[in-house]
Amino acid sequence: MTAKNKILAQKIYLILGALFITSLVVSNLIFQKFFYWHPFDIKIFGVDLFILSVGILPYPITFLITDLISEIYGKQKANQMVTVGIFASIFSILIILVADSVPAIVDSPVGDELFSKVFGSTIIAVFASMITYLFAQFVDIHIYHFWKNLTKGKMLWLRNNFSTFFSQFVDTFTITFLLCVFEVLNWDQFMGLLISGFLFKVIIALIDTPFLYLGVYFFRRKFNLKINEEINID
Repeated sequence: MTAKNKILAQKIYLILGALFITSLVVSNLIFQKFFYWHPFDIKIFGVDLFILSVGILPYPITFLITDLISEIYGKQKANQMVTVGIFASIFSILIILVADSVPAIVDSPVGDELFSKVFGSTIIAVFASMITYLFAQFVDIHIYHFWKNLTKGKMLWLRNNFSTFFSQFVDTFTITFLLCVFEVLNWDQFMGLLISGFLFKVIIALIDTPFLYLGVYFFRRKFNLKINEEINID
C-alpha cells in the first residue's frame, strides 16, 4: 500500500471511530423516550410489540461499523474501537455527574428537577449499557472472525448476520435485564421489550447487510484488496 493510501485508510478509520462513539454515547443519552414502530395493535407478554426506546435507533450503527472494521482493518482494530467506546461512555458519565451536581439558577430554562429526570437515569443506563456493550461487541467481533476464517473470507452476509443476531440478543437481554434490576423499567415489561428489541435489531441487521457490502466493495476497490485481505494502518 502506498503512503497516500495508508493515510487515507487512517483517516477513514478515524471517521468510522467518530461515528461509532457518537452513536454509542447518544443512544445512552436519549434512551428514556419511547415510540411505536408499527401501525398495528399487537401485544406480546402484555407489552405492545415494537414499543421501543429511541436509544435503539443509533445503536445498530455501532455493530455495522465494527463489522466493517473487522472485515477491512482486522480483529485487533475492531477491539480497539470497542475499548475506546468504553472510555467514551465512562467520560460521558463523569460529565453528567458534574452537570447534575451544579445547581441551576432560578431563571434557568431547564431546572434541576427536569435535568435530573431526563439525565439522572442516564448514569444507570450508561453503566448497564457498558456491561452489555462489553459482552455484545466482543461477542460480535469474535463470532464474525470465526465465520470469516471458516469461510475463508467468503459469504460476507453469513458472518455479518450470524454475528449480529447472536450479539444483539446478548445486548438486548442484558440491557433489559439490568434496567429492570435497577428499577428503570418494570419487570412486567421485560419479555415484551426483550422480544421487541431483538426483533427490531434483527430486522435492522438484515437491512444493513447491503450497506456492509457497499462499504466492503468501496474499500476493496479503492485499496485493491483481495478477498480476506485486511489493511494494516499501524
